[in-house]
Parts: sequence; C-alpha cells; structure tokens
Amino acid sequence: MSLDKKIVGAVIKQKRKEKKLKQNQLSEEVGLSRNYISDIENGRYLPSVDALYKLASCLEIDLNTLPMSEIQDVKV
Repeated sequence: MSLDKKIVGAVIKQKRKEKKLKQNQLSEEVGLSRNYISDIENGRYLPSVDALYKLASCLEIDLNTLPMSEIQDVKV
C-alpha cells in the first residue's frame, strides 16, 4: 500500500495543530525547513523516510497505522 501525499500532509498538519505548534516551531524541533513542512502539509511533497520518521516521532504518529486508522478523521 502506498501513502497518499495529501493524506499524509493532512495528518501531519492535524497532529501539529493538536499539539499547538506553529510550523516554525515544528521545523526547529525536527530539523527541517518551515517551507518543506508547509509543502508536506499542503500535499505538494511526500516526505522522505527520514523526514517522515522525524515528524512522526515529534508528533506521536504511529507510522504502522498511518495509511489506515490515522486518516479516518482527517479532512483533506
């Protein structure tokens, strides 16, 4: 099963907002540029495996369930 970049971006954005983080705060925590995070959240890019791991760790996203359960309540 492949990941849809719009769904991944929507999950990341939702989790970031739940944690009340701004994009620039998240970028500092994970070591990625704010622009890259914005592009991911807006579905322009699917993050690299390394970036996805960093984001998932920071935002407490279970990568094993990302394609299934995490997307049920996400608005794309």
